[in-house]
Amino acid sequence: MTTRRQMLTTGVAAISMMAMSFAAHAQDLTKVTLAIPSPSGLGYFALYNAIGEGYMAEEGIEVEVQSVNGSAQVLQVLAAGQAEFGHPGPGPLLNAREGGEDIVYIYNYFSSSQFSLVAEADSGFTSPADLKGKVVGVGTADGAEVAFVRSIFDAAGMKEDEDYSFITIGEGGMAVAGFMQDAIDAYASDTVGMATLRLRGIDLVNLTPSEFKGYFGNGYAVTREYLDENRDLIEGFGRALVRGAKFGAAPGNLEATLDHAEIGNPQLLEDRDFARALLETYIIRTAPAYPEQGYGYQHPDAWQNWHDTLVSSGDLAAPMEDLTKAYTNEFIETWNAE
Repeated sequence: MTTRRQMLTTGVAAISMMAMSFAAHAQDLTKVTLAIPSPSGLGYFALYNAIGEGYMAEEGIEVEVQSVNGSAQVLQVLAAGQAEFGHPGPGPLLNAREGGEDIVYIYNYFSSSQFSLVAEADSGFTSPADLKGKVVGVGTADGAEVAFVRSIFDAAGMKEDEDYSFITIGEGGMAVAGFMQDAIDAYASDTVGMATLRLRGIDLVNLTPSEFKGYFGNGYAVTREYLDENRDLIEGFGRALVRGAKFGAAPGNLEATLDHAEIGNPQLLEDRDFARALLETYIIRTAPAYPEQGYGYQHPDAWQNWHDTLVSSGDLAAPMEDLTKAYTNEFIETWNAE
């Protein structure tokens, strides 16, 4: 006959063994640091799904997320070896490569533009040309949104500091204050910024020309050295990301995805309705631009468009000798394999 004491002893022993097993498994995980340009949990829903659903752990990876201020700092952290993965914009990455840093895009995450040039709906502005002599607010002085919006003005034949000017005002509430205090006439906004402005009662008009809405946004990047030495780990990292993206895109997983996003930024989830609407927008903007290729694919023409625009605007001093070194699609088939 099994006594109560024996049952308790057996139960404690089992729990102890489970804890030891979990600890041993945790020690087996390879820890990597990911530098991101903003602390949005929703924007990185695929990552947090991959963490929350255990996909990263299944690949033997533990991800520590480090939020910094803009893409330029992401690239600095990568170049300094303080992070294994980063999430910069394509414009800043090309700038970094021009400066001698061999950093490579491996996964096109925001497959359609996450940035927009917006103004107040009652401003009377209907195109970028209407902003001649005006002030445009930006979140960070050297963020990806700056290069994007500068390219819009270049296409309209307008030059910075001659026909318009930028002012760094920050994001969220700071952008709201900028409009309310008439400190800015327009704003270079990301998805969260637009949602925040509208939530705070500022009606917006989107001045982004249609040809610019297809420009892709931030994606995952590593140094060339890390890529060459850690291909197996990169395969696992991307495979987990793709699983996380697919999990989030399934309608039945919307609430679970919101729960996982709290890992990255709990405050953003306090207004569940706002968060739900924002997440749905992110899911659209991260869906594969070329479904037949799968998640993460980078089209050479899209990179060429970014490159040519940056050269025209002066953000790149000269055309690059080999643009294909800035990105790779070598992992796409493996990541998307069923």
